[in-house]
Amino acid sequence: MVWVEVTNYITISERKIDWEVMKSQVPEGNPKPHDSILQPGSLIFNKNINSVANMSNYSQWWSWKTGVNWKHTSGPESSIVGKDNYPLVYIALEDALAYFKWANRRLPTEAEWESAAQDSNTNNIYTWGNDYSVLNTNVNTWQGVIPVKNESQDGFEFIAPVESFPPNSIGFYDMMGNVWELTSDLFNINYYKELDITKPIVNPKGAVKSYSQNNPYQVEYVMKGGSFLCNASYCTSFIVSAKMGVTINSESDHIGF
Repeated sequence: MVWVEVTNYITISERKIDWEVMKSQVPEGNPKPHDSILQPGSLIFNKNINSVANMSNYSQWWSWKTGVNWKHTSGPESSIVGKDNYPLVYIALEDALAYFKWANRRLPTEAEWESAAQDSNTNNIYTWGNDYSVLNTNVNTWQGVIPVKNESQDGFEFIAPVESFPPNSIGFYDMMGNVWELTSDLFNINYYKELDITKPIVNPKGAVKSYSQNNPYQVEYVMKGGSFLCNASYCTSFIVSAKMGVTINSESDHIGF
């Protein structure tokens, strides 16, 4: 990336892990991992998993791998040569914000993202309309038994090049599936409940504070659109209104912008 070359920026997945910083983000008393674990790297989807015991335990199909980052997406020996037209992954929100500051740009709010995804029809469930039957011709998701078997009915087993599917009616590509897309809004599960709907809401800026009962120790931001790992039986996040929370320092092979 030109930005990295000019600024010598080091992304989160390339930095040495500081336990003093990390332990403030986990429950008190959590034991320090072995030093062999506290090395630069990231979570990576286990593409060779054959079975799972409990679908609520997602750690079964995610593993920590040292040497994984935006330049080496499968491990230290891998390369992104020839993948210029693929989404940039293993970029955390902190990395994205640093890039946008340099580029004099910004991430969209959740409302702006939804507006771009829905196009001129505010009743759309998906970017192409409301017809679920054409999902596989419009978005890169998971077909089959997640996470053990992807039938690749959409033409891609995992991540796909950009513009592999048709744009929505106003010309935006890949708003659904492929990789989750970061926004600038804080994630709060109570946000919509607390909105004053007695008057029109114009261009909302999102929650004032972050809150997730599943992750109360960390501040999370909204990510939208789902990814190639989304499946109707597990993660139906390929609908416009869906969202999930992500911390400012989290990155993986299915998150980008």
